[in-house]
Amino acid sequence: MKKVKITVLKTTLDRELAAEYGVKGLKECPMLKAGQVFYADYAKPAGFCDEAWKAIYQYAFALAHNVGDELFYYGDWIRKPGVAICSCNDGLRPVIFKLETTDEEATIDYTPVR
Repeated sequence: MKKVKITVLKTTLDRELAAEYGVKGLKECPMLKAGQVFYADYAKPAGFCDEAWKAIYQYAFALAHNVGDELFYYGDWIRKPGVAICSCNDGLRPVIFKLETTDEEATIDYTPVR
């Protein structure tokens, strides 16, 4: 299993939807900032948003298990092998992530129970 690099590409705010449904003064996500980098494998990286992890973990898991040499979704989504562009599930202020497979091996930091 390889580590997956997760880069926060940008934070966004859908002003139209926020004006209709959001609380007064709603701003872009306060938890993550563009340029932040995290590394994941089988588990959520420390300091990473729980809700964002729920939205992107399946892509991180696939990339960690060497799907990185192939294109996702039959080649009709991302043109670069080993890359996925994903977002969290906040409909008013989604955060956009770039996930990339790396050559760094992941290590298990616990003892499996059998």
